[in-house]
Amino acid sequence: MVEKLRQSATGEWRLGIDLGGTKIEAALLDGQGGMAWRERVATPADDYASILDAIRSLLRRAEQFAGRALRVGIGTPGAVSPNSGLLRNSNTRCVNGRPLLEDLQQHLQRPVRIANDANCFALSEAVDGAAADGRVVFGVIIGTGTGGGLVIERAPLTGRHAIAGEWGHNPLPWPQAFDHPRPCYCGRSGCIETYLSGPGFAANARADAGLELDARGIAERAAAGDALCQRQMKQYHDQLARALAHVINLLDPDVIVLGGGMSNIDSLYTEVPPLLGRYVFSDFVDVPIRPPRYGDSSGVRGAAWLW
Repeated sequence: MVEKLRQSATGEWRLGIDLGGTKIEAALLDGQGGMAWRERVATPADDYASILDAIRSLLRRAEQFAGRALRVGIGTPGAVSPNSGLLRNSNTRCVNGRPLLEDLQQHLQRPVRIANDANCFALSEAVDGAAADGRVVFGVIIGTGTGGGLVIERAPLTGRHAIAGEWGHNPLPWPQAFDHPRPCYCGRSGCIETYLSGPGFAANARADAGLELDARGIAERAAAGDALCQRQMKQYHDQLARALAHVINLLDPDVIVLGGGMSNIDSLYTEVPPLLGRYVFSDFVDVPIRPPRYGDSSGVRGAAWLW
């Protein structure tokens, strides 16, 4: 899929590439942050060399459109280890254990900036999105997995171990009777991801109430008045509030932005904020929880903003 949207009025360009498990998306931002060109291709998920080639092809087509050489920012699940220089924790497994940054710079013949996809999401929303009025912004990804990114004064915080924002692999705090701890792929049990991700929510509902529905089905039936599904949503709201309370107690962000498939559930923005006061160590809680301005384009836009 190719979209050519508009020419840059200033001649300034930023290219972002989002390396996902099913698609690789490239987007070219103009000097005002508007999207001028965009293209998506399927990810050759089991072929590392083909992934590098696909990224290089997208770069070439973007440069043909722009008429000049471009700087490149790339977002990917996982992160480059500061210890080994190898990528780790990506759900596109063929890139794990590889020197992705070094290989990209050699393959593209230029400097490359690379960041975790949740950091890119948070950066996009912090620069000119739903959290543009915030100094400290926490971006949440709740979809197939659960991740997070932290941006301070429009700069992503990576951390000493390149794991800043990885709240999904902390335990869900203040356990309740309706929580059902399960093993996580990381090797531990009871991680926040096993409750708040779409598959985790569905598995919780199956364990708690015998529901054989996916997350979307539960949310839709709850909105239609199904009492059993409404109870599952109420429990999910409380789990999300507990998990976010930990973030607020540690970081005290100005804005929290939700992304990923679960962020499309409207009740998260009305039902979760009133619950935070039960768990946050403060006499009041007014941090806004907002949907993203740019939806599933935030990741690729944030990759472009790395420059």
